[in-house]
Amino acid sequence: MSSSPSVLSPIADTFTKLCHDPFEGPVSPRHEETEEAEGGCRWARFSSWLECVCVVTFDLELGQALELVYPQDVKLTEKESLVLLSRLPYTTLFHSLLQIIAPEYFEKLEPCLETVCNEIGQWPKPVPGMTLNLPVMGVILQIRIPSKSDKPGGSPVRSTAKENLLPAPTVLPTIHELDLFKCFQSMLIHLQMLWELVLLGEPLIVIAPSPTVSSEIILALVSSICPLKFCCDFRPYFTIHDSEFREYTTRTQAPPNVVLGVTNPFFIKTFQSWPHIIRLGELKMTGDLPKQIKVKKLVKLKTLDTKPGIYTAYKTFVHKDKILIKRLLKGIQRKRPSELHHPSGAIHGQLNAAAEISDTMEDSSTDSPFNQDEFMATLDHSGPQLTSMLKGDWMGLYRKFFRSPNFDGWYRQRHKEMTQKLECLHLEVICDADLMGWTKDKSEVEIVDVVLKLREKMKKARQQQLLVRDDVMEKLETFIKSIISSLPEDLQTLLNTQ
Repeated sequence: MSSSPSVLSPIADTFTKLCHDPFEGPVSPRHEETEEAEGGCRWARFSSWLECVCVVTFDLELGQALELVYPQDVKLTEKESLVLLSRLPYTTLFHSLLQIIAPEYFEKLEPCLETVCNEIGQWPKPVPGMTLNLPVMGVILQIRIPSKSDKPGGSPVRSTAKENLLPAPTVLPTIHELDLFKCFQSMLIHLQMLWELVLLGEPLIVIAPSPTVSSEIILALVSSICPLKFCCDFRPYFTIHDSEFREYTTRTQAPPNVVLGVTNPFFIKTFQSWPHIIRLGELKMTGDLPKQIKVKKLVKLKTLDTKPGIYTAYKTFVHKDKILIKRLLKGIQRKRPSELHHPSGAIHGQLNAAAEISDTMEDSSTDSPFNQDEFMATLDHSGPQLTSMLKGDWMGLYRKFFRSPNFDGWYRQRHKEMTQKLECLHLEVICDADLMGWTKDKSEVEIVDVVLKLREKMKKARQQQLLVRDDVMEKLETFIKSIISSLPEDLQTLLNTQ
C-alpha cells in the first residue's frame, strides 16, 4: 500500500499482494527471529504489524525502483511514493496510517519514518478479537482485530474500559473489509457471475479508470468468496513493468489463473485472448441508481474506445437472486438500503453461497483422502440447494470447483490443520506416558535418539504455534532434563550443547 505527495488513495499503487489470513495472528519470519533473541529486539513488535516502510520511485521507462527501506538506511532520491509492506491484509488501517504519515514524511523525510517506526514498535501485538488503541504521530487509532468468529460485514469496535484518552481516539469500524457496495455498485446485477468467476479461479482482468478503483475492485473480488480463501495469484494494480508481463500476455499458452487490475488501455489489445475482461468507466447515474454495465460478447471488445462492460462468454451455474437485487436497488433509490442499514450487508448475503460450500466440505472433512464421488453423493440430502435461496446447477458448480486452485488450496489447508491436530495429540500422548519407565531397559543409543526426536517435535510445535495443552511442553522439558541427567557425562555434555 502506497501514497505519494499528490495521491492519497485507499489502495492505489499496491506494492505487494496481501497474502495473510486476517483472522490469524502475525506470522513474520523476522518476527519469529526477534522473538528468539534475548529479551526481544526493538523491532519485535514492529514486525508484528509491518515488515518495513519503503520509499519507491517511479520512472515511466523503468517502472518502480526501491530507494529506501526502513529499518535500514539507503540514500534517497527525489520523486517518491511511500509504501507500507505487511503480511496482514488490514487495508483500511494501513490507508488511515498512510493518510497520517505521508504528509509529514514528504515534509520531514527520513526522521519522520524513524519516529513512526519507533511508535509502531510500541504497539501491542494484533491478537484476534482484541480492541486496541494505537498511537501514531499525535493521533490514536482505535481498532478491533478481526477473528474467525466474526461474520462478513461486521466486526465493529467494541467499547473498552473507560479510558481518558487524549486526544480522543479515531475509531475505525473495520480494518480489513472493503465497502463492497462502493466497489460493485455498477455491477450489482452481475454479482453471481463475478462470484463464480472468482470461486472457480478463472483468468480475469479488470480495466479500471484509476489505480485506486483497480485495487479496490480486485481486493473486493478476491474477498467475495469468504470464508473460502482465494488461492490463485492476484495483482490489484498490474503494469507493463511487472516481471510477469510477457508471461501473461503470450498467446502460445492458456491464460494463467490470475486476477489482474490494470488502468492502461494498452492492455485491451494485449489481453484480447483472455476469457473474461471487465471494462469499467467513471461511475454514471441513471436517475438515483448507479448505471449497471452489461455483459457483452468478447468479439465486441475493440482495441480503441472500448465501452464499459463485462466481456465474457461465461454462463453461470447458479441463478442470480433477482428479488434481492431488486430490493437492493430499490433501497438505494429511496436512499434507505433495505439490508442491515447498509447495502454491503445485502451484498454479503448475495455472496453467502461460499459459506454454504465451505460448510458442506467441512462436514465431510476427515483424516482420510478426499473422495469426490463420495462427497457428491452426499449433496442430495445435505447440499446448499436445500437451504440456499439461489437455484441452479449446484452439482455442476461443485464439479468445476473441485478442479480449481481454490479447492486445491482449501484441501491443502485442511490437510495441514489435520496434520497439526494429530501432532498435538501425539505430543499429549507422549506426555501422559510413563517415559521414565520406558527408558529402564533401553540402550543409551535408543535413549539419545528419543531425546533428539522429541526435541525436534517440540521445536516444530513451537514454530508452527500448535495449540498444545499448556502443561505438555513443560512436562516434556522436565522429562528430557531428567533423562539427560541419567546418562554418562560425555553424553550429557553433547546433548546439553545442542
